[in-house]
Amino acid sequence: MLDHNGFDLWADGYDKTVGVSDEENTYPFAGYKDVLGNIFRIVMEKPGSVVLDIGFGTGTLTTKLYEHGYTIYGQDFSSRMIELASEKMPDAHLYQGDFTQGLTEPLLRQHYDYIVATYSLHHLTDEQKINFLHALLERLDEGGEILIGDVAFETRSKLEQCRREAGDEWDEDEIYFVIDELRRFFPELSFTQVSYCAGVLALSK
Repeated sequence: MLDHNGFDLWADGYDKTVGVSDEENTYPFAGYKDVLGNIFRIVMEKPGSVVLDIGFGTGTLTTKLYEHGYTIYGQDFSSRMIELASEKMPDAHLYQGDFTQGLTEPLLRQHYDYIVATYSLHHLTDEQKINFLHALLERLDEGGEILIGDVAFETRSKLEQCRREAGDEWDEDEIYFVIDELRRFFPELSFTQVSYCAGVLALSK
């Protein structure tokens, strides 16, 4: 697993790396643009919303929302990612912190209309995901929604099929979402499969 220094080193080439994988329809970023587009369209249904982005990277998604007048909060553990995102969103409230340890203190003082996370929460174990999602639900305003775009599979067997097909490219350090297992803890969870290895999870308050 990359630590914050690893992400700092990857930051400048991150968008290009993702784009190549998406265009070639290869694991892990097949469907990336469609995943982000799906989340963008949902959030755009409520103009002027307050949005928290967990692991925002270079700000690919939230920059578009920022440009449409949304109030942006965010947490990322790479100082270089924050630097790059801040150049695009100078008035956003961006904080450095390891979300495996939860939200940073300033973000715990706020409530949000949307909490989004794209290709970030796979760094959490399954147990950490459950605990973190419960904590995030508490930070939503009534009627708010958590939207997660990530490598995700409806069943464990579909994950294993993708693992076999990916071969040596498969990242053993990342822990991907298995929807039918997560629904045991969040029965109301909805899931839209976007590509063979990615989709959008939604949880409402």
